[in-house]
Amino acid sequence: MNRYVKKGGILLFWLGVWTLLALAVDNRILAVTPLETAARLLQLLGEKDFWISVSRSFLRIATGFFAGLGAALLLAALSRRLPFFEELLSPVMKLIMAVPVASFAVLLLIWWGSSFLAVAVCFLVVLPGIYTNALEGLKAMDKKLLEMAGGFRLPFRSRFFYIYCPALKPFLCGSMKVALGMCWKSGVAAEVIGIPDFSLGERIYMSKIYLDTAGVFAWSAVVILMSVLFEKLVLKLADLFFAWQPACRRPEQRRESCSDIVVENLEKSFGEQKVISGLEAVYRAGEIYYLRSPSGSGKTTLLHILAGILKPDGGRISKPDTVSVMFQEDRLCEDYSAVKNVELVCGDRSRAAEALAKLLEPEALEKPCGQLSGGMKRRVALVRAMEADSAFVLLDEPFTGMDEQTRSRAMEYIRRRQNGRTLIIATHIS
Repeated sequence: MNRYVKKGGILLFWLGVWTLLALAVDNRILAVTPLETAARLLQLLGEKDFWISVSRSFLRIATGFFAGLGAALLLAALSRRLPFFEELLSPVMKLIMAVPVASFAVLLLIWWGSSFLAVAVCFLVVLPGIYTNALEGLKAMDKKLLEMAGGFRLPFRSRFFYIYCPALKPFLCGSMKVALGMCWKSGVAAEVIGIPDFSLGERIYMSKIYLDTAGVFAWSAVVILMSVLFEKLVLKLADLFFAWQPACRRPEQRRESCSDIVVENLEKSFGEQKVISGLEAVYRAGEIYYLRSPSGSGKTTLLHILAGILKPDGGRISKPDTVSVMFQEDRLCEDYSAVKNVELVCGDRSRAAEALAKLLEPEALEKPCGQLSGGMKRRVALVRAMEADSAFVLLDEPFTGMDEQTRSRAMEYIRRRQNGRTLIIATHIS
C-alpha cells in the first residue's frame, strides 16, 4: 500500500509542477494545465473519430511489431543454422540500426505512400534488436541439452517448448521491452510525417496546425497510454507463452529386434591424446555389462561413440539404431519438473510419475529439477534413460550421489526395467 501512496505522491508533485509552469507562462498556445488537457481528452472520448483513429493506429503499429518479431525470429533461426546467412545479414542489420527513423519514414513515404508507412517503420525498428538478441540466445544454448534431445529423438515440438524457449526467454523479453517502447514512438512519428487518415499522428499534426495545444497534449497522453497498455499486453502474452507446458508427444518409434553390439578395432583420439586404441568387444543382446576401468580410460568416450554423439577415428561398430543414454552430467531441463523431464522421452505423464515414484520422494516429483539435490537429479536422469523406448541403454556413472540404500533401489529398478534390452553401465561401484 505504501508503494502506491508513494507513486501517487510523486505523480501529484509533477502535476503540480506542470500546473505552475503553465500558469507562469500564461499563454494557452504555448502551454496548458493538466485540467485543461484532461477536459480536452474527455471531449475527445465522446467523438466517434477518436475511437476510429485509436483503433487504426493500434492496428498499424501492432501489425508492424508482430511482423518484425516474426521475421526476426525466423531470420535468427536461419542465421544460427547457416553461418553464411548470418554474415550476409550482418551489414543489413547494422544499416537498419544506424539509419535515423525519420530518413526511413521519408523514403518509405516516397516509395509506398502513407497507408503502410507506420507498419513499415515499426517493422524496421523491431527487426534488428530482436534478431540480434534471438541469435545470441540460440548461440548460447546448452549444446549438451541438444545432444540429449538428439539422442532421445525428441520431436521438434518438445525441443521447441522445453529446450529452445527457456534458453531464448531472457534474451527475447529484454529486447521486446525495448522494441515495444520504440515501436509506438516511431510508429506515431511516421504517422505525423505521412498523415494517414484517421490516425493518432494525423490528430497530433492537425492539433498543431490549429494551435490546439490542449489537443496536442491530450493526443500525446493517448499515445503514452496506448504504448503502456500494448507493452503490458504483449509481455503478459509472452509470459503465458513461456509458462505453457503442452503435453509431450512420444518420440518416433522404430521397431527393432534386439541384436548384438559389435565393436571392431575402435580408435579415438583427442588431439595427440589417444583415448581408445584397437578396442574389440561384443555386447550380447539382452545382457547387462559393467565397465569398471579406471577414470580417464575412455569409458565415457566409448558410450558417446555408441550413442552416436562422437564419431570414431577408425574401426567399425555394428549396433541397433535406437538408444537411450544416461549421461555423466544430468543434462536435465532444469526449469521443469522431474515428471516433465521423463514425460519428454516417454510421452506419458502418468507413466513418468509412476516410474519416478519408485526412486524419488513424492514431494520432489513436481519440483523444478534445478531445485533438486545432486542425488535426486541422478535418479531423474536414470529413470529418463530407462523409460525411453530403445533397443539398448547406456548408463554413465548412474549411482553417483546415492547412498547404499538408494543405490540398491536403483539397481533393482534397472533390473526390472531392462525389458530384454542390452545395458552397458560405466561405474566405479564394485
